[in-house]
Amino acid sequence: MKSTLFNMVAVLFTVTLIASAGVGAVNMITADAIAAANAAATTEAVANVLPEFENTEISEQTIDDMPIVVYTATKGDETVGYAVESMTKNGFGGAIRMMVGFAPDGKILNVNVLQQAETPGLGTKMADEDNALLRSIKDKKAWEIEFKVKKDGGELDALTAATISSRAYYDAVARAYEAYKVACGYADKADGVSGATATNNEGQKTQEGGQNE
Repeated sequence: MKSTLFNMVAVLFTVTLIASAGVGAVNMITADAIAAANAAATTEAVANVLPEFENTEISEQTIDDMPIVVYTATKGDETVGYAVESMTKNGFGGAIRMMVGFAPDGKILNVNVLQQAETPGLGTKMADEDNALLRSIKDKKAWEIEFKVKKDGGELDALTAATISSRAYYDAVARAYEAYKVACGYADKADGVSGATATNNEGQKTQEGGQNE
């Protein structure tokens, strides 16, 4: 059969249609797998920051234009804690997401870092199980804490050579505390966190200079 423009267009259309269908099918399969993995990771993170529970009730808030999710955990008729999926945009490497566990009385039970892109060996230590940042706040009442590192006049420790990452960590925890107060009825609305909506100019400039100080 002699090749014609019509035949070439028809073949091209058919190949494109098949390829598009294949990509669409792969995306659907991948999306389902990613969603399932994310759900499993969230469930594990909630369990890691709270005592044993039976059920959770999910509520959503927006603080400083960022989505915050609160998991109110119960065992029988008793509320045993609140797991808050919080975030900050002020990390040295960009956004940081974490799960923060609170006892009903506001004590910080644990922190599980879910996402970070900090400097390997420096800021990434925030995700270590027993790091200096977590030790500074764990088992303390959140309302007794000023979420500032010592370099900024506060009392909280920072990671060595990773001050920006440390500030961002505490920024996200402070935002989690604001959400906790609303979820448990201590506040009608979240006040937001000072400096939370600022762009990452400081981190960006410092990153260009190769230092996280």
